[in-house]
Amino acid sequence: MKSGQGAICVALTAAALFGAATPLAKELLGSVDPFMLAGLFYLGSGAGLGLGIAWRLLISPGSRSSTGHRINKGELPWLLGAIATGGVAGPALLMLGLSSTPAATSSLLLNLEGVLTAVIAWAIFRENVDIQVFLGMVAIVAGGVILSWHPGSTGMPVGALLIVGACLCWAIDNNLTRKVAANDAMVIACVKGLVAGPVNLAIAIAAGASLPSAGTVAAAMLTGLAGYGVSLVLFVVALRHLGTARTGAYFSVAPLFGVMLSLVIWPALPDLSFSAAALLMALGIWLHVRERHEHRHSHEQLEHTHRHRHDEHHQHEHDFPYSGDEPHTHSHVHLPVTHSHAHFPDIHHRHRH
Repeated sequence: MKSGQGAICVALTAAALFGAATPLAKELLGSVDPFMLAGLFYLGSGAGLGLGIAWRLLISPGSRSSTGHRINKGELPWLLGAIATGGVAGPALLMLGLSSTPAATSSLLLNLEGVLTAVIAWAIFRENVDIQVFLGMVAIVAGGVILSWHPGSTGMPVGALLIVGACLCWAIDNNLTRKVAANDAMVIACVKGLVAGPVNLAIAIAAGASLPSAGTVAAAMLTGLAGYGVSLVLFVVALRHLGTARTGAYFSVAPLFGVMLSLVIWPALPDLSFSAAALLMALGIWLHVRERHEHRHSHEQLEHTHRHRHDEHHQHEHDFPYSGDEPHTHSHVHLPVTHSHAHFPDIHHRHRH
């Protein structure tokens, strides 16, 4: 499962980038309207990734392996649903909830995203779960709870419900994005940013907010490019190889990276709760990494397009001049096969158990 272990590193890097954006956002929130900041984050993500895609096409305009492919019509509802829930509804509910809920309580509630992501993946999309993976998720979430818990903090019930609603929106987003994860991850993240950014900016301007200074706009957009754009690209790649629940579990360690960066920006000795949370999250990651899911399973015939190498699942001929370069991207057919090997619930192993 070497490719899966590489995907674990990708998922953790996505979590690190997203977690690092949190203390940076805290610095910017003092002078920027929350909706405006969310809009600038997403706009920076979409614009930056768009430039990256344009550069990729410029340096290799005719290459199948670099240009990828278009999202097909059947996948558009999944992508639009992910944008609506994760890029528009989620941030809106979060900002409304934050207006009446203490930050400590909000951080605690935001840990529900990983739990809800896994529950939806397991209960609705029938993604397989082993006891070891379940216990790993419990350990990671418990670490997040300890990291965010501040005794005595209470919030207004309505605000708390809005934040729970935001977590549910992002959990739905994660599961819908799984449906299009075989596509070009940069394109998916770029489209999300270019749609969600203007929508959030429009909400902010309609509420009376105004654009901050040019320097603040640039800082917010750069933070969004790294914490929302590049992070989402890596998240989609991890979804492709690990499935939704496992990727969501690894992404749940993002608060740990946020606290670590906070300690660098605002130097202080980490307290006991930080050490306990780090140990629990490390335990959860260890339980996931040592997972070995292997059984006899059957692949039905499948045709799709994604970046791949010629491994045991990709033994096919090419209907175009092939130079032998790997990895490469093109539409290909998987013939029916039954075999046994270790695997994750990736885009080739979404079978029932």
